[in-house]
Amino acid sequence: MEEYRISDNIRQVEEEIGKACSRAGRAREDVTLIAISKTQPVSMLEEAYRCGCRHFGENKVQELVDKYGQMPKDVKWHMIGHLQRNKVKYIVDKVFLIHSVDSLRLAEEIDKEAGKKGVTAHILVEVNLAGEETKFGTTREEAVALVREISKLPSVRVEGLMTIAPYVENPEKNRQYFADLYQLSVDIMNENIDNINMDVLSMGMTGDYGVAVEEGAAYVRVGTGIFGKRHYDVSNAIL
Repeated sequence: MEEYRISDNIRQVEEEIGKACSRAGRAREDVTLIAISKTQPVSMLEEAYRCGCRHFGENKVQELVDKYGQMPKDVKWHMIGHLQRNKVKYIVDKVFLIHSVDSLRLAEEIDKEAGKKGVTAHILVEVNLAGEETKFGTTREEAVALVREISKLPSVRVEGLMTIAPYVENPEKNRQYFADLYQLSVDIMNENIDNINMDVLSMGMTGDYGVAVEEGAAYVRVGTGIFGKRHYDVSNAIL
């Protein structure tokens, strides 16, 4: 029953993404669904994998590391949660993309650890467009300068931007934040900074991913829309 529910949910999410792409005149292959699997047991990730999901997102280092060792090697892991500098070394060679870089100090630590392991770390700069005190992220005003500084780091590659919009009942209320992130990415591209891409906008979650796709999201992060409620009985061990 559980697997059927997950497969049904994924099918519905994929259909909604397709409809949003059609409304926006975008190609469906330009949008990637990330299954946000934080707090979910590996058995549920395996079910999502069997349904075609290959991109999974975690917000805690320990949980990502644990699941990394248990899931197939073709899974692409996304670190979406706030990343502490002393945890970078555990994941820098395991993640496909780090979405939550919001300071030069964090970027420098990622660069240092990536250099040690001989990899290039692909990252997004997190921008707190809504100015919510409970959210991490640089400001819109500081984003260009931050990107410019990160561009100088040899083992880090900025691929775009990420934002976490406010929780709202009506997704239309978040449209402006998504539009603003897109415009910010255009503004940064116009700066012609070396070693910088703005191809990826990570925005939109279960409640508003359709609007995010219409406004240019390349990655949408859907958790409860796929897995249902979160499971908080997982280990809280910290590396």
